[in-house]
Amino acid sequence: MIPQLLSASLVRALVPALLLVALAAPASAQSDGCVQPKPVCEARDAVFAVSAFDPIGSAVRIGERQLVTSRHVVADEVVVTLFTAEGRPLMAQVVPTDYPGDLILLESGDLPPGPALTPEAIEPEAELFTVGADVGLRRIRAYDPGRLRFAPRADLPLARLHHDAYSQPGNSGGALVDQDGRLVGIVASGGEGRFEAIPAEAIATLAARSGPEHADASAEIGAAVRVCATLLDTYRNPGQRLEEQQAKAVETACRRSGNRQFMDLAGQTLGRSGLTEPAIRLFEQGLAEDPDAINTRLSLAITYHLARDFEAALPQLQWLMTHADDDLQVLRLSIQAGTWAGDDELAARALARLKEVNPQSAPAAERFVNDPPPRPPKRQ
Repeated sequence: MIPQLLSASLVRALVPALLLVALAAPASAQSDGCVQPKPVCEARDAVFAVSAFDPIGSAVRIGERQLVTSRHVVADEVVVTLFTAEGRPLMAQVVPTDYPGDLILLESGDLPPGPALTPEAIEPEAELFTVGADVGLRRIRAYDPGRLRFAPRADLPLARLHHDAYSQPGNSGGALVDQDGRLVGIVASGGEGRFEAIPAEAIATLAARSGPEHADASAEIGAAVRVCATLLDTYRNPGQRLEEQQAKAVETACRRSGNRQFMDLAGQTLGRSGLTEPAIRLFEQGLAEDPDAINTRLSLAITYHLARDFEAALPQLQWLMTHADDDLQVLRLSIQAGTWAGDDELAARALARLKEVNPQSAPAAERFVNDPPPRPPKRQ
């Protein structure tokens, strides 16, 4: 992930003004500088920059007056600001919903004439492109392509579409399209080359669960998003230790947000503070929703290491060894856990891969395998 140089609260205070300055100036024509396939470049005309609780996000037009974006961009706001390609600000109303995933609808009668994208099912072999707001370039951008890693599991309604098409901050709520410009997902989260999108097919479920009758439930979820994000920012210092009530507040708010990325971040925050049990609960809930979430599994494996429960880490690491593309942290954790928990095959497999992808660190790892130090006791 990109290092945070400013706290989220400070960014939220500064960015709206900067965003207005950046986007209010005439933007380059949407066709300028787009090197992606023509249908992908044309899809940019259906994507808008949005400023709400998260000061920089994206929204996708799916109808004459209707757009969809990420719930975490909006939180509990009821009105958001959209920006046209020319930088003109427009107001949009947030449509209440009790949908438990990271999606929400917007409505605006001020949208200019233009195309809308239709949600489609993904094709496994498709090239995938993120289309979202790039504040630095002052326009909606189509980023370099990637491919599907895991299709969303049909039996798990909150499972996500996992891919490696590049995206960056500001793209949340933007479009994930294929080479034909078909909308297959809404950009959600990611990092370290592993990105996630809400399947576009979930928009139909969102629409069915949206409307004024859901105002109370929507406000509750939105408030949890706001509180969770604020607490994560407050306790972002790696050396900070949380008291019991602080930890309980983080776990409760982030769980109620329904946002798996927030639950992951909450688990990492708790784990760094030595509170591994609630951290593990959050990661396990995330994996119950989406077993293919690589970053969630890696966070869970790290937390088991913090708890010195190396046997519990083994199933996570065995899965990650197959699906995490020779991630160096996975290899090192596998060598350590495999050695101390008696899975010699896992340790040997990880060491062999480490020799291939990072040979300079292999001698120290091999000495660890051949002559391991005493295993530390499990934390109570």
